[in-house]
Amino acid sequence: MSAALMTLTGVSRSFGGLKAVQDVSLAVPQGSLTALIGPNGAGKTTLFALMSGFLIPDSGRIEFDGQDITGRAPDLNARQGLARTFQIVQPFAAQTVRENIAVGAHLHEPRRVAALAAAEAVAQRVGLAAQLDKPAADLTVAGRKRLELARALATQPKLLLLDEVLAGLNPQEIGDMIPVVRGIAQSGVTVLMIEHVMQAVMNLAEHVWVLAQGQLIAQGSPAEVTSDAAVIEAYLGHGTAAKLRRQAAAAAAAGDVA
Repeated sequence: MSAALMTLTGVSRSFGGLKAVQDVSLAVPQGSLTALIGPNGAGKTTLFALMSGFLIPDSGRIEFDGQDITGRAPDLNARQGLARTFQIVQPFAAQTVRENIAVGAHLHEPRRVAALAAAEAVAQRVGLAAQLDKPAADLTVAGRKRLELARALATQPKLLLLDEVLAGLNPQEIGDMIPVVRGIAQSGVTVLMIEHVMQAVMNLAEHVWVLAQGQLIAQGSPAEVTSDAAVIEAYLGHGTAAKLRRQAAAAAAAGDVA
């Protein structure tokens, strides 16, 4: 396995009496495409905010590319190559797609002409080349999701944190986006994605961490975690795993009888 690009050790964060993230430790291998899953309210987006510097942990340590970045500001993390997207996409509506992407490119490219050229190259990668001169306000939901991805990609990240980039898309749009995400990972960018669309997790992720009530409860391949009893309970409620086992046993017994 590759060396870890990001490592979390005992990271915790509370809001008043709510323990949003509790003693989370994980390591994201360089060059990997991995996923963080869990039911709503599990603490996944809070964990991304801690990783990227938008929140400071109460305890624990976060290392990125060999440096301790615990509590370091997001802009400094971005300059080092740590980028993230957000669940709620908020483009600069009055600007064109090209200009929106150029905002990300300006992190490393101060010249406007060069930033706009970089934006065009990124648009090609995410399937927005035909809409470069369209106002961002005119994009569909799927187009806005691609734009959010493009803006983050334009910062030239080493690690890209994708927060539900497929949320709100229909099955066709999800199918179209999966190869885009895969292509980004194949280009050498390490990708960690929060995702509820299990079709995408099963198709893309090499390794999955499962968060529930702020704690990691399982990890492994997509097939391993989706058959884990604790994961099934977290998603579907107490007693579900045992019920599913009984149903499977009954079906098997009926098959034997037949």
